Amino acid sequence: MPFVKEKFHIEEETIAFLYVMRTLNYTQGQAQRHIAKGRLIINGESMTHTGTKVQGDVEMVFFRPKGTGVRPTFQNNDFMVFEKPSGVLVHPNTMSTPYSMLDEVRSIAGDNANATHRIDMETSGLLLASKHKKAEHHLKSAFEQRTIKKSYLAWVDGKLTESFTSTERIKVNKDGYDETKHKVLIAEDGKASHTEFVPLEYDETLDASLVACYPHTGRLHQIRIHLFHVKHPILGDPIYGASYAASDAYLDMIQSDEERVIQHGAPRLMLHAQSLEFTYGSRFYLESKVDFVSQKSLITPKALRVFNGR
Repeated sequence: MPFVKEKFHIEEETIAFLYVMRTLNYTQGQAQRHIAKGRLIINGESMTHTGTKVQGDVEMVFFRPKGTGVRPTFQNNDFMVFEKPSGVLVHPNTMSTPYSMLDEVRSIAGDNANATHRIDMETSGLLLASKHKKAEHHLKSAFEQRTIKKSYLAWVDGKLTESFTSTERIKVNKDGYDETKHKVLIAEDGKASHTEFVPLEYDETLDASLVACYPHTGRLHQIRIHLFHVKHPILGDPIYGASYAASDAYLDMIQSDEERVIQHGAPRLMLHAQSLEFTYGSRFYLESKVDFVSQKSLITPKALRVFNGR
């Protein structure tokens, strides 16, 4: 488990955040956030005041990466690029998360390394990670300013023959009692969004199209909701295009593998982060080495799948 709890003994009275900085080799900001999250424990209770003086026996909870030996497909002194598998989180979402890509990132480059963008757990493909704080700030800012160009590949339900652009506005669904499990919705009061889609291939037997996706904005589930909106949901999507009951079973983690492929059309979300193009000193164009096209073999035959996207 990446998050561990260890005991420490403080000989001389020390300000809490200074002790955390020295012990875990953190910056002041990292140490203060560490304490604010309740990860410095005295007499069994979390101590959250960063300026308090501490002495004696304490415990600390901290992230200790356990990489599995996955190597980046490209790296230099500033950043790394990984092929993230489907089903793996980028960051741990709780302290009990057994594994995430952050384990590999920090096993290679240390505690100041970090993933610089979000990829859904079930999406595979290129993940860009910084090796130090300066690179992290630069790359995260580039994503926010939309100067990093991304492309994705998706296998979608049905036949797509013409390129098209979606500029439907996207709104986060905050209604926990809604009849849909969708995390985002198309809504007039949503945020501006823009994706271009180019069909590349159609498999008549599977009734599935391979589509290149070019997001110009970075909204949550943007590609997924835009394709669902035009009635060509991504195959394997457990949320968009599936029935309420099927999505509910998936989210409650009670859905069997057999139900997954029948109800959603594939054992995973058939979306892949294919390329990244950006400037960091030099111009970089990085493309996935995974043969995602051939993964259409994972798609459930049309006659056997239940999919409500159309």
